[in-house]
Amino acid sequence: MPETLSTIVSPEGSLEVLSQSEVNRLRDTSGSGLHDLLRRCALAILNCDTPTDDGLAVMQAYHDFDIEVLQQDRGIRLKLSNAPACAFVDGRMIRGIREQLSSVLRDIVYVYNEIQNNPRFDLDTNEGATNAVFHILRNASALRTAHEPSMVVCWGGHSISREEYDYTKAVGYHLGLRELDICTGCGPGAMKGPMKGANLAHAKQRRRGGRYLGISEPGIIAAESPNPIVNELVIMPDIEKRLEAFVRVGHGIVVFPGGVGTAEEILYLLGILMHPDNRDIPFPVILTGPASASDYFQRIDEFLCYTLGESVRRHYRIIVDDPVSVAREMRHGIDDVAEFRRNQNDAFYFNWRLNIERGFQQTFEPTHQAMAGLALHRDQPRHELAANLRRAFSGIVAGNVKEPGVRAIAEHGPFRLHAEPELMERLDALLTSFVAQGRMKLPGSEYVPCYTLAAPH
Repeated sequence: MPETLSTIVSPEGSLEVLSQSEVNRLRDTSGSGLHDLLRRCALAILNCDTPTDDGLAVMQAYHDFDIEVLQQDRGIRLKLSNAPACAFVDGRMIRGIREQLSSVLRDIVYVYNEIQNNPRFDLDTNEGATNAVFHILRNASALRTAHEPSMVVCWGGHSISREEYDYTKAVGYHLGLRELDICTGCGPGAMKGPMKGANLAHAKQRRRGGRYLGISEPGIIAAESPNPIVNELVIMPDIEKRLEAFVRVGHGIVVFPGGVGTAEEILYLLGILMHPDNRDIPFPVILTGPASASDYFQRIDEFLCYTLGESVRRHYRIIVDDPVSVAREMRHGIDDVAEFRRNQNDAFYFNWRLNIERGFQQTFEPTHQAMAGLALHRDQPRHELAANLRRAFSGIVAGNVKEPGVRAIAEHGPFRLHAEPELMERLDALLTSFVAQGRMKLPGSEYVPCYTLAAPH
């Protein structure tokens, strides 16, 4: 049995007062309550020293963990029962973990009370979905109006080799030396490395107020413990709003080696940038890794060109084994973003101008039926194909690491994807290469595919 500790703590800086109805909702253990969601997210944050891709295994290891919101005259407190001991030092919770725990509580309460089922936000429209993303970020104080463009979004795998991890730190270090901030999905691996590197560089540059922004959603948080460097944590209600938040607050994106989840993010981003309405909007995108990752990027590049056309290459650069060049190119690219937004009188803190179509905003629940019904053929607009491929990869991620997806695969078998023959061959080759490179292998276990490929119906 893992070592545990029970205690009562106060929220740290994010949320101090709740209404009685909000407290009751957080205590509600029924299907319509928020207690299970809060419990799973809280456990992932507290389980900080043992990151794992298997959220179900964590829940089983700490099956007797619980969290209760206590309403008191002077505010609320959190009662933790059998919490992972690694979140404490000499019986006191680490402050950064307490801040992250408070952020999760803040965003769960805000989304339920102010966003969901609120007529102010019509989430079935482009404008409504984008406004929801904006308000969640604003409520979390993640929008800094006085800051020059500096936010670099870093994507990549959470389970990567030591060489690739060290490379992400090197890139983050050189970004930090150029006074750039880091935004990631807040997990381990390629999300942790850039923040560690930038943190050291900011210290050398005596840069105060360096930002290490983590944007996640409940399913990801439950599977991956946030890395401790994150000093701003925002929880979006679903993957689609999380991805939109990245491209709205980021001024450029660096993509490190990863697996299916990284491919999903690349397809999402390129599907947006290829839209005719976004053609002239500067948005630097760099794919990079050590020399050993060159084959990974070659496979990604070939797949993108086949599915989305050769013109897709104008939206990204591949730079291998050169952290300094990556940082320089990103610095120049973000300077171009700043100039463009000044000329257009656009906000620095939120990219309103990008057109994100509904196919990239609609929530996709990766059920067996939904995965089998995806249109995976090239006889459709390129941005729509990108959206469907992104959904396919999202489903594979869910089947790999998210508790509901893992349970669905265990109960009903692998997802079945239907694609036109040549696209199916290309997709199978890409996914097979991920397996061969160890990019779809969970720690401590051999990878068993959660999908099968078949011809169209």
